Amino acid sequence: MFELLTGRIKNAVDKLTGAKRLSEKQVNKALREIRLALLEADVDPAVVKSFIKRLREKTLKAEVIKGLNPGETVLKIVYDELTDILGKNPPELKKGVVLLVGLQGTGKTTTIGKLANWLKKKGHSVAVSSTDIRRPAAMLQLKKLAQSVGVKYYDFEGYNDPIQIAREAVKKANEEGVEYLLLDTAGRLHIDEELMEELKKLKQEVNPSEVIYVADAMQGQEALPILKEFHEKLGLTGVVLTKMDGDARGGLALSVKEAVGVPIKFVGVGEKLEDLEPFYPDRMAQRILGLGDLQSLIEKAQGAIPEDEAKELATKVLQGEFTLEDLKKQLEFMLKMGPLDKLLKMIPGLAPYTDKIKVDEKLIKRKIAIINSMTPEERRNPNIINLSRKRRIAKGSGTTVQDVNRLLKEYKEMKKFLKRFKINSFGRKRGGFPFKFPFPF
Repeated sequence: MFELLTGRIKNAVDKLTGAKRLSEKQVNKALREIRLALLEADVDPAVVKSFIKRLREKTLKAEVIKGLNPGETVLKIVYDELTDILGKNPPELKKGVVLLVGLQGTGKTTTIGKLANWLKKKGHSVAVSSTDIRRPAAMLQLKKLAQSVGVKYYDFEGYNDPIQIAREAVKKANEEGVEYLLLDTAGRLHIDEELMEELKKLKQEVNPSEVIYVADAMQGQEALPILKEFHEKLGLTGVVLTKMDGDARGGLALSVKEAVGVPIKFVGVGEKLEDLEPFYPDRMAQRILGLGDLQSLIEKAQGAIPEDEAKELATKVLQGEFTLEDLKKQLEFMLKMGPLDKLLKMIPGLAPYTDKIKVDEKLIKRKIAIINSMTPEERRNPNIINLSRKRRIAKGSGTTVQDVNRLLKEYKEMKKFLKRFKINSFGRKRGGFPFKFPFPF
């Protein structure tokens, strides 16, 4: 969602790279471009104004940092300031009752399912319940989500008082020793006094550890006045931005902390239950500046690849025993990590160019199908695959003999490349290893 902003900032900074010093004229020209980029990204004008003011002051006073050129010095200053307006500190979700609030249509109920899934994977005990008596479908939706995730759903069918439901849910959670109780609340198409009174009573009743506002990133800065009102009435402790994988320009993400004073804690990046990510300001600043996000990429890899399999695969590669079966595992790991176009944006230097890189996941699936059509013996020893076998493999995988030849050629080239990193008898590498396992590229 930050592609436009990333490209514009990169262009502005690149113009300073060849300069020997930072002149006021050059700095002002670069900052003018950054300002326009932020406004086009729908960042709140007041936030843009204060951001550019701080950048100008720091940049004009700055000496070129030793080892960096002027462009890189400005990039470092921009990175520090971006991290600052995004919130500085990494997310933290306090144990207890987490009250999720917001308007209708922002994905509040779905977010609770995603958050329950994330917490469960972290090893926490979680329960969910809904106080939205106006929309029975919301209760049913949350119940089904809880079943999909495998967490407790506190059902109070027949209750018609949100306060009573919340009271009973908290009581049950305390009795069962649940670490996190996620409470869904009623939404509206717009703010009204009745909604706010109900939410204030709910907060007073359950004394939540967190009051999280769920906002649609597609709304941009239009969401800020509503967010501010919720914060004034309820004292928000955090925000979850949904639909961050959509066509939103990123303005809300860059405006929330500075304009409202509330940190972003999570972002929704897809429709699946797994598509919720903690919000790390430093990593987001890296993505915006096209510097990639290797830490998040490695975490995705670790989540997709079992540790024992990663170690076994790494050992095979380093010992030169990389088979077609191992190649198949790597391809499957890549698909499990998520859409490949998103992964490419996390690789340093690639973010501004990902719109020009065509990633065909069907091609990866085709390669997996070809390997699946081979016998175990053929996977271990592809040298025995003659023309007759190639025809059989192509027919079985729904591909062509040319596709089979292409895969075998790629495999041989990869194995030849990896032989350079074969470990010696003492278990030490003779050369630098080109990637860090379980990173599957």
